Amino acid sequence: MTWSLALTLAERMSMVATAAFILSRTAAFQRILSRQLTGRDRLLLVLACGGLGIAGTYAGISIHGALANSRVIGVMVAGLLGGPLIGFAAGLVAGVHRYLLGGFTAFSCALAAVAEGTLGGLVQHRYRRGTVSWPVALATGLAGEMLQMAIILLTARPFSEAWALVKIIALPMITVNSIGIAIFMVIVKTAAEQQERIAAGQAQQALRIATRTLPFLRRGLNQESAAETARIIYNAVKVAAVAITDQTQILAHLGMGADHHHPGNPILTEATRRAMDTGQLQLAQTRAEIGCHHAQCRLASAVIVPLKRRENVIGTLKLYHDRENSINAVDMELARGLAHLFSTQLELAELEHQAQLRSRAELKALQAQVHPHFLFNALNAIVSLVRLRPDTARELLIRLADFLRYSLKQDDGPITLEEELAHMDAYLAIEGVRFGDKLKVVRRIDPASLTCPVPPFTLQPVVENAIKHGLQPRPNGGQVEIVVEEQPREIKVTIRDNGVGIPGPELNRILEPGYGHGHGLGLSLVNERLKSIYGRDYAVQITSSPDRGTAVVMRFPKDAATEGVGANALHRRCG
Repeated sequence: MTWSLALTLAERMSMVATAAFILSRTAAFQRILSRQLTGRDRLLLVLACGGLGIAGTYAGISIHGALANSRVIGVMVAGLLGGPLIGFAAGLVAGVHRYLLGGFTAFSCALAAVAEGTLGGLVQHRYRRGTVSWPVALATGLAGEMLQMAIILLTARPFSEAWALVKIIALPMITVNSIGIAIFMVIVKTAAEQQERIAAGQAQQALRIATRTLPFLRRGLNQESAAETARIIYNAVKVAAVAITDQTQILAHLGMGADHHHPGNPILTEATRRAMDTGQLQLAQTRAEIGCHHAQCRLASAVIVPLKRRENVIGTLKLYHDRENSINAVDMELARGLAHLFSTQLELAELEHQAQLRSRAELKALQAQVHPHFLFNALNAIVSLVRLRPDTARELLIRLADFLRYSLKQDDGPITLEEELAHMDAYLAIEGVRFGDKLKVVRRIDPASLTCPVPPFTLQPVVENAIKHGLQPRPNGGQVEIVVEEQPREIKVTIRDNGVGIPGPELNRILEPGYGHGHGLGLSLVNERLKSIYGRDYAVQITSSPDRGTAVVMRFPKDAATEGVGANALHRRCG
């Protein structure tokens, strides 16, 4: 009887695998895997898994006035995917249904469903940074089913009937249902890996498009740059139309709908206005959700992402399809990636505009060192990682965005040494991927120095100089050492490399204002800025030996109350 029951349960468990496969293909499920659940997604997960638990009850086999069933699979999967609250709610849905069916185990089975769903959620909470693996799911299923048997023995009466029932159903249900939960999570893991491959592919495509659009978007967001950008996207991606707007009007629209979405016209769709008002991606899966008031508009679904300069929405990017409900995870990943990169490019364009207006030549020149070749090198390094190490590629994209955002600072007022070091670290993370084992970085930072005020753009240009002119000429690369020491009245920063060194004649002129030969403009500009802010006593100090390396020393007073040039003097104290 036991093995016959196990075989019957296994046959009926096939519906679980079918349900798992169907669920893994839904957009809500993709958000579940990425831990980006909306309130609606949580409700759908509760209802779907609770419904799966109810189906498991109906598929049960009547034995001694009770049911041998697969209800546990639905409720435990709810917890393993969504956490304790969702597991509890799905267990409650399936448990209440079981209680209403009656029988001497009605209360026991209802209580067990809630307990098992909650148990699955607690396990998910332990592994909340990733999908629960199938061995863990199997062990959780074993524990959950044994818990159910214990609850039946403790609460079902008469005890003799409960014991007779457990002797028959315990082994088949514990074995088959645990395997069912493990199978469900295997399907989940497969779907998660597929989602990662999709994201990696879209990141790579977004990088290719961003590289081609960079020359245009660096001119700013206008009708000309938007038209060229839309053309590149339209030719690279299978969509019905591509559109770009600013805050008030259409800048470019290519493809379907171009007969009435004319550049220069006011924004026509409600979804676009929502994207600008909320600053969040908007998904429109029907013509009604797009909200175009033109009667003949054939655009049926769209993903709209805001374009931002810093935190301000300055426009939108829109990808359209000509069929309703056709926007998928691929489209959303691509749109997000493009919008993120375009926003960074537009911030870079803003930097160039502001640089033209600045009267402070030193800061202007330092910021101008964010040349296109660095961006291209960084993007190429990231592209090389997209397929094999997508998580690393995403991390470097964040680092690159942080680096560029910092480089676009308009305010040249003081920042903390910790912030300046973070900017330097973002640069080193990107260069570390490019140079690999040829670049070794050693940091010795006194934590007490991190709150000291320093001018922005003082450390990274020196580190860049060490890598570019000190280590890069060496076939085997070398080491950069950053040492920050707290002294009684000042913070001393030493940036040392073991590179090719600076020839004597060049070393004598390296700090002259405007000197740009060999080791570049960065050192002389940093030197002039420090002298203008703190006085001549705080000039940069350089020592170098051919083939042995270079050391650059900068000092920052703890009580930075010295008036600098202009309104942005340093008036902060380390603390």
